[in-house]
Amino acid sequence: MSNLHKPLIAKRGIYLLPSFFTIMGLFSGFYALIAAVQGRYELAAWAILAAAVFDMLDGRVARLLHAETAFGAELDSLCDMVSFGLAPAMLVYMWALVGLGPELHKLAWLGAFFLVACAALRLARFNVQIGIQDKRYFQGLPTPGSALFIATAVLFHEQGHYQPLPWLWFFLSVVLAWLMVSGVRFVSGKDIDLKKRRPFAVLVGIVLVVGLVTADPYKVLFGILLVYCLHGPVMSAWQYQKASRHRVSRRLARKRKQQDAAEKDD
Repeated sequence: MSNLHKPLIAKRGIYLLPSFFTIMGLFSGFYALIAAVQGRYELAAWAILAAAVFDMLDGRVARLLHAETAFGAELDSLCDMVSFGLAPAMLVYMWALVGLGPELHKLAWLGAFFLVACAALRLARFNVQIGIQDKRYFQGLPTPGSALFIATAVLFHEQGHYQPLPWLWFFLSVVLAWLMVSGVRFVSGKDIDLKKRRPFAVLVGIVLVVGLVTADPYKVLFGILLVYCLHGPVMSAWQYQKASRHRVSRRLARKRKQQDAAEKDD
């Protein structure tokens, strides 16, 4: 039988190392769910942070090993729904939103549901846009960003013995949900090539950040995630204004050309 007529045999099996990190991320997210239900909010927050670390590792390892597959992408998306959709929504509900009181309990779980629903929509949109979107930016707040903001906020409050304000966190839940499905652009960092040489100052900056996180992880991590969540709307507004000014200048330039052409004709 010639090679042209041989039946196509699909390769079976999965890449174990990237899938291992993905499953460990799922385990961390599920553990965060259990801890949140038990009222162990700080432990739940750390579990979400662990899930984010595993989520970062599985993608990096898959790219380094050239082990990127459709199965791995689907598995990662499903696990992210648990770790960065359900887990942070349950955490913010149990930690802050139940404080709205029994008379507003429907509003409380609705705020958490917005996070879950928009996380699902965000992941679905990301999956269908793989390969066509600008790698430098995320369209909408990534689900790990929303989850980590909630987790680091819990750590910040627990370390400082601050009580969460239920109405504030209902508002923040709605804002985070909207940011995930919005067209606001966030820096992805995926275009950073770790193999290229970098200035010495970059290494010094990394050492400073690591030192700050080590000195006070509760405040510094929360500050970093707060800045990341804010930079998207600020950057998008600046880019929109810049594009608007560019369009106005081009329009004025066309008008001047038309006026000059009319004067020459006269």
